[in-house]
Amino acid sequence: MSLLESLEALSYVITILGFPGGIAVFLYQQRKARQNEENELHGMLSEEYDGFLRLILEHAADLQLLRRQGAPPKQQLSDEQKERRHIIFSILISLFEKAYIILYDEKMSRDTSRLWSSWEDDMRGWCEREDFRSVLPDLLEGEDDAFSTHILAIAENYR
Repeated sequence: MSLLESLEALSYVITILGFPGGIAVFLYQQRKARQNEENELHGMLSEEYDGFLRLILEHAADLQLLRRQGAPPKQQLSDEQKERRHIIFSILISLFEKAYIILYDEKMSRDTSRLWSSWEDDMRGWCEREDFRSVLPDLLEGEDDAFSTHILAIAENYR
């Protein structure tokens, strides 16, 4: 076998092994990039939720927003308090909808499923509140249909 034939045979081996290897590396890099993007989006959503919780702290005392059950039935809120509570609930629904649109998928990866579970836990916590559930249909007007169906199903478990 001459040097030229050997080099030609070697080029075939490199092509046969190198091409699939290059595809594998490309697919791996694409998957890592998607995973990093999901983590970054989750981080941004988490920061927004932290900001929301700070807003809650500012209004917790008079609106009873930190109580799992909401305001006691005997406590009547003024119109101004009801409006502030409604605005806060609207902000919350907007956050939950963003999380749903960005993270939720029928076929989630294990990592995405873990991220989504934390958001769904928060949704359950808020859906336990009667005051939240009672305004939920109004809050969902104009929102994503799939998200609305999802959170209403969660809320139904607490009725």
